[in-house]
Amino acid sequence: MALVDMVMPQMGESIMECTVITWLKKPGDRIEADESILEVATDKVDTEVPAAYAGILKEVLFSEGDVIAIGATIARIETSDSVAEAPASQPAPAPVQADAETSAEAAAQDLEASILAMSTRPAPATAAPAAEGPVYANRFYSPLVQSIAKEEGISREELDRVPGSGAEGRVTKQDILTYLSNRQTAPAPAPVAKATPAPSPAPGVIAAPKVPAASLTGQSDIIQMDRMRKMIAQRMVESKQISPHVSSFVEADMTPVVQWRTKVKDAFKKQTGEGLTFTPILIEAIVKAIKDFPMINVSVEGDNIIVKKSINVGMAVALPSGNLIVPVIHNADQYNLVGLAKKVNDLSNRARENKLTADDLSNGTYTVSNIGTFGNLMGTPIIMQPQVAIMAFGAIVKKPAVIETPQGDLIGIRQMMFLSHSYDHRVVDGSLGGRFVRRVADYLEQFDLNRQF
Repeated sequence: MALVDMVMPQMGESIMECTVITWLKKPGDRIEADESILEVATDKVDTEVPAAYAGILKEVLFSEGDVIAIGATIARIETSDSVAEAPASQPAPAPVQADAETSAEAAAQDLEASILAMSTRPAPATAAPAAEGPVYANRFYSPLVQSIAKEEGISREELDRVPGSGAEGRVTKQDILTYLSNRQTAPAPAPVAKATPAPSPAPGVIAAPKVPAASLTGQSDIIQMDRMRKMIAQRMVESKQISPHVSSFVEADMTPVVQWRTKVKDAFKKQTGEGLTFTPILIEAIVKAIKDFPMINVSVEGDNIIVKKSINVGMAVALPSGNLIVPVIHNADQYNLVGLAKKVNDLSNRARENKLTADDLSNGTYTVSNIGTFGNLMGTPIIMQPQVAIMAFGAIVKKPAVIETPQGDLIGIRQMMFLSHSYDHRVVDGSLGGRFVRRVADYLEQFDLNRQF
């Protein structure tokens, strides 16, 4: 028998650490290779980590709520001698062990502050109905559970009554989601005297996310960033520091696209079972343009330009919390329009339901953002590192425009859209960046009205 270390595997591009949500196995349990042994949360997705070896789980080195650096040793497994050697793909744990300890210490401080904030926050005027059952006082809650509780307005007293299925009765992610589902279907409580409920948002308006706010002088409030918002802020600042951003703009006549979609969308839904939005059509044009200009599908490593053979298109998706996430359509050039529509709808739905995996977010080579869904005409998006370009599509609006005909120029009403292209001026000059966005617009303007889907 041999005792081998299991390290935290790579969770996706640019992910350097993760937080332990729960251990699915405990010391002494027999485990099989590739069997999930713990659940972790990265900055954007929750996922399960499989065992690297088969054997007996002898020791776990981190507790729930601890932050673990990628590559750090997380557990020790007793195996047979024949599998004692670690696979070549496993990264060496030594260089990152110090980082793991530092991250764990920082996470403990964050957790202590979070628990203190939750325990001292005043109860809202209209309290939600308390869960029935015993009170589990002084129980540990993972950062993920605390985050969900804060977003859903669950007080500490109410949280202490939620039954837990984890070790020592701890509340898991599934426990709190099940509780919320039952809570939403429960009868509404009797109104508290003199309590003034918050006004409902107008039709079509998304309510602001539920976040705790601490009033200081009555002139301002403090809202603590959640983990995802902190990471987004960090990545955006880093991108601006790394890449000198330049933007080019083109206005495209989308009339052929709008007319074709209007004509076929009902038949498309009936035959494929998928709704047809503009996004897959826009991504199709991006893919064609990348094939024409492959130097836009690159990354930079030191003094080297890495030209990517795969065309992996990321698409920004707005979450109910107000944050953005960027799932990736891998090998987008291998899909027809029906395939792109299925991928767009699947990734969008799973993003909003928090069901994306780490693979869904990794290895993007170019990113698009459809800001037109927010009614914006144009914008200057920030590049997703280590990519070198990103495009934003504005709202499609009717405008008077000059129409060239063999009989002369005419004025007509056309469906127009701005394309905003931000690119890294270290490796993408104005000529390439400008010609690329113009080529995307050309493919959209030359859209075949008679094509089949």
